[in-house]
Amino acid sequence: MAESAGPRPIVVLADDLIWSTRLVGHVKAAGLAAAPARTAEAFRASLSRADGAIVDLTSRAYDGLAAIAAARDAGVPVLAVGQHDDHVLRRNALAVGADRVLAYRKLFEDGPATITRWLAAASVVPADPGVNRESTEATSR
Repeated sequence: MAESAGPRPIVVLADDLIWSTRLVGHVKAAGLAAAPARTAEAFRASLSRADGAIVDLTSRAYDGLAAIAAARDAGVPVLAVGQHDDHVLRRNALAVGADRVLAYRKLFEDGPATITRWLAAASVVPADPGVNRESTEATSR
């Protein structure tokens, strides 16, 4: 069976059903396909078919930093999300290859626009000229 020439999904790694649902919803609201993964194994298996990956760093069921490294090794851009006050984890996520690390609040304030800008910066999708870039550039502190 031949692969589709269209856009490939954004893999969302989050084991918590509520966070996963919210993150997948933001990807879809940005007009993109989403592929939820709740385990590291499912995440790694999806990377070869992904245009990007969003990794929830707070899970205890998988190693978020290892997931970021796996995506980066596969050439897949990574947006990581986590607690606003965990500066060490955020710094480590960037060190292993995340393009950006955002606080949950940032994605819930303007998730679709933030996701679109991240992918545009990673050269995966064209930038949306209708998005107000200034209102969404700063991350929550």
